[in-house]
Amino acid sequence: MAFEEKIKELLDKRNQAKMGGGQKRIDKQHEQGKLTARERIALLLDEGSFEETDMFLTHRCTNFNMQKESFLGDGVVTGHGTIEGRLVYVFSFDFTVFAGSLSETVSLKICKIMDQAMKVGAPVIGLNDSGGARIQEGCNSLAGYAEIFERNIMASGVVPQISAIFGPCAGGSVYSPALTDFIFMSKENSYMFLTGPKVVKTVTGEDVTVDKLGGAMVHATKSGVAHFVGETEEATIEQIRELISYIPSNNMEDAPVCPTDDPVERMEDSLNQIIPDNPNMAYDVKDIIRAIVDDGRFMEVHEKFAPNIVVGFAHMGGTSVGVVANQPKAMAGVLDCNASRKGARFVRFCDAFNIPIVTLVDVPGFLPGTGQEYAGVIDHGAKLLFAYGEATVPKVTVTLRKSYGGSHIVMGCKQLRNDVNYAWPTAQIAVMGASGATEVLHGRALKEITDPEEKAKFIAEKEKEYNDQFCNPYNAAKYGYIDDVIEPRNTRFRVIRALRTLATKKDSMPMKKHSNIPL
Repeated sequence: MAFEEKIKELLDKRNQAKMGGGQKRIDKQHEQGKLTARERIALLLDEGSFEETDMFLTHRCTNFNMQKESFLGDGVVTGHGTIEGRLVYVFSFDFTVFAGSLSETVSLKICKIMDQAMKVGAPVIGLNDSGGARIQEGCNSLAGYAEIFERNIMASGVVPQISAIFGPCAGGSVYSPALTDFIFMSKENSYMFLTGPKVVKTVTGEDVTVDKLGGAMVHATKSGVAHFVGETEEATIEQIRELISYIPSNNMEDAPVCPTDDPVERMEDSLNQIIPDNPNMAYDVKDIIRAIVDDGRFMEVHEKFAPNIVVGFAHMGGTSVGVVANQPKAMAGVLDCNASRKGARFVRFCDAFNIPIVTLVDVPGFLPGTGQEYAGVIDHGAKLLFAYGEATVPKVTVTLRKSYGGSHIVMGCKQLRNDVNYAWPTAQIAVMGASGATEVLHGRALKEITDPEEKAKFIAEKEKEYNDQFCNPYNAAKYGYIDDVIEPRNTRFRVIRALRTLATKKDSMPMKKHSNIPL
């Protein structure tokens, strides 16, 4: 074969591989409102940066006459490229090839780039649109999944792992995304579940649609499986690119620096009036977050799940930070099972990847009731406590208003190796609020007072006495539990200066194989 013919053969094979399952199936993908595997990669990566691997691999299955139909590259496109100049590895399931089902070959391709990502210290991004295990390959397909899962586990805490769901993700295939750090779902066409509606109907008799069983909004609001939801595939991919700007490429790097013109010493006068005089009135803690971070930019994580706690990424003084804040606007900011595990997972991610943690506290306690106790609020609350106590990154906490009882402890208190603890003058740090404390401390005396007016006067006096003694930041500051009481408008400057002071912080853990967090 002449040299020119060999070159032509190569180019023909490349073009053949790029067509996946063929034009007819590509058209069908578009008709369903979905992009192809390669179109997604093109949107995700910087233009011209994609280097594909294993373009010419084909499946090896001969069962059910599978040898009669094969496609170059099989059911996944793999390789590496850059996002804003930073190296990332990516795999994108190709639904036009056997519905993107996982074969032994597909697994080999994915595992290869995951191994390389760990070697060079780069994030792994998986774009999922797959019919699940390739049934014709039987246990080989199952083994392929297990190989991927093992690498997900080995890569955890080493390089960031991001999953996006752009179509079906069912059965065993859901576990790879579940093992990764963040899951994105597009609002249309994406779903995740272990067992589909037909199996559910057969086993439980329950009638449920695909969307109600495992759609994007179900996982964003009810299960908490999805961290982000995009209106379209394009919007979802843009969210992934934004997330990459906040996180380092691996666990040995510092958090990324993003230059800003926002002055470090900027004062925000509005913060001096943001806390209502009535301690039972709500406000939006996101207003405080946007006021103190660079350029008001805050990328919220798990926005639609457990809204009583807010977590997300921002930059302060150009450096990436993870923000955790109680939200008085939702359930008065109490901690419950979902809020606790949401906060704990986020804190552990930040700690794994050297991202400082800024905590804003306004928490009246844990949500009471049998529903919470039966759901294991003790264990879930312990997760948040464990996460803060274990974290070795710089930790700065600002108490805004209420910080009561056990919820005070789990929100980055001084005794959990927190580095800097500030409080606003409005902070109330105590075992409980004045009303509950008065009932406990003076219950016997209250029973003896029969006159309603006299009782009301007595309660008011004792509540004032309790507030004066405990519900202020100065009592905690007296013991060194609060490092300083700061003027709210100076919060940005004080937090950034604290973070810069802590930039060279070194903290360690006792020698152990690994901890046993209360899962």
